[in-house]
Amino acid sequence: MSLSVRGIGVVVPAWGIDQADAAEISLGLSCRSDEQRRLLPVLYRRAGVKHRHSVVLEANAGPIENRQSFFAPAGALDDRGPTTAARMDRYEQEAGALAASAARLALTDAGIAADAVTHLVTVSCSGFCAPGFDVALIEKLPLPPQTARTHVGFMGCHGALNAIRVARAFAEADPDSVTLVVCVELCSLHHQYGWDPDQIVANALFADGAAALVCCGRSHPERAGCLVLDNGSTLVPGTTDAMGWRIRDHGFEMNLSPQVPDLIHRHLRPWLMTWLAKNELTVADIGSWAVHPGGPRILSACGEALELPRERLADSIDILAEFGNMSSPTVLFILDRLRRRNAPTPCVMLGFGPGLAIEAALVEW
Repeated sequence: MSLSVRGIGVVVPAWGIDQADAAEISLGLSCRSDEQRRLLPVLYRRAGVKHRHSVVLEANAGPIENRQSFFAPAGALDDRGPTTAARMDRYEQEAGALAASAARLALTDAGIAADAVTHLVTVSCSGFCAPGFDVALIEKLPLPPQTARTHVGFMGCHGALNAIRVARAFAEADPDSVTLVVCVELCSLHHQYGWDPDQIVANALFADGAAALVCCGRSHPERAGCLVLDNGSTLVPGTTDAMGWRIRDHGFEMNLSPQVPDLIHRHLRPWLMTWLAKNELTVADIGSWAVHPGGPRILSACGEALELPRERLADSIDILAEFGNMSSPTVLFILDRLRRRNAPTPCVMLGFGPGLAIEAALVEW
């Protein structure tokens, strides 16, 4: 059975920064030599990001040293910045309000009142606290205290697709259900100090944002929106070291093997063709693509594997440039843009995460 997505809401923190300015701030956190100071801006330019938002920013303009105070310039050579405790305190302060803003927009877009929500599915890989932002949503929106809660945690950039699968299962089990899906990620809290290639790439890519969906079972009256027709998932064998996200003493550390684009190039098309065939479709039948922009090389690998010209991935490229990689909410930003411009369907949503895992959803509107 298909899942009806009645509303979508996307938000970012109030303050943003251009990529060149972000690189300038990072010089004082990551670089210990003139060679590193020359190379870092080049790596930031190659990330495909022009602008992004963060909860640690305190202004959009002005002197670089006044834009934020959370990450102090590195002192000693072994300075690794704020502790994980300090970063999690900031996550707890910020996540609930950003998530609630996205949820309100989605409910308004759907034309559904908060008190009609029966299920809440939350998604995040960038922070932990208990009670979590799911409880904050129940209090802030407010949702009924009886709302059934499910959390999709630490699954990375494809987490929204896992949440959509959960919402679809709820709709199949209960046709009267109204499920609110809310993804919030504060990736910028995990900016890493020092010179490590994996961490510099992550520092150059990741950003903060939130996105929400309102999903309904079949007993609700039809209304314009999206239909999720199917979900797919696969783990690429022998790739557990290719991508990871681990808790350390000074935040969460991302590792991204340079082999990931090649793994996607080799494994995506064969699996995707088999999955699409179950729906009597081929790659050529897909009208639009919402591909999570893990980075420029990942998007290029997808385009090459699926034989898609660059313009077919323009929405993913543009979202990366305008907002950075916000992890789980990002693919919903792309879906919202495609839906609003009435892009051709069916649409395939794709996300990649630790595993190496590939997640997909088939959508139409």
